[in-house]
Amino acid sequence: MDKLSSRCSVPGSSRSCVLVCLWSLAASFLLYPVLWTLGRQLHSTLTGIYIPGTYSVVFVNSPNEQIARDMARAILDKKLAASVNILPKTSSLYFWNGVIEENTEILLLIKTKTSKVQLLSGYIRLMHPFEIPEIFSLTMDKGDQHYFKWLEEGIAKN
Repeated sequence: MDKLSSRCSVPGSSRSCVLVCLWSLAASFLLYPVLWTLGRQLHSTLTGIYIPGTYSVVFVNSPNEQIARDMARAILDKKLAASVNILPKTSSLYFWNGVIEENTEILLLIKTKTSKVQLLSGYIRLMHPFEIPEIFSLTMDKGDQHYFKWLEEGIAKN
C-alpha cells in the first residue's frame, strides 16, 4: 500500500487512489467489447478485408408462415437484419414438459451483424407467440466479400 500511496499525487489519499484504480480497471473491462467491435469495424472499413465473426445467421422457429412473414417484415423494418429467408414446413420433434412433441414449424434464417444479435433476440422474444422461442446464431467465418458488403449496406441504413 505504501508504494501505491507514493504514486498518488495527494498525500494521505491512498484509499481514494485505490478506488480510482479499481474504477479504471472495471471501466476497462466494461468498455473492452465496445472498443474491440469498433476496432474491428474500422479495420474492415479501411482495409476492405472481412473479419470473421462480423456477421451472423440467426435461426428462429415460427408456428406458421404468416407469423414468420410478419416477424421478418418487422425485423427488416427495424433494420435489425439485411435479409430473412423463410424455409417452409420443417418437422420438429422436441421435449416439452417431459413429453416428446411433434409439430411442423417454419424456419427463419436471419442475416445480421453479430453486434445486433442480442438486440434482435430481445425484439423477437417480444413478438414471438411461443413461450420459449428457438433463437440461436452462428457467426459467418467465410463468404463472398460482395455479399458481406451488401449486408453491411442493408443493415447500416439507420
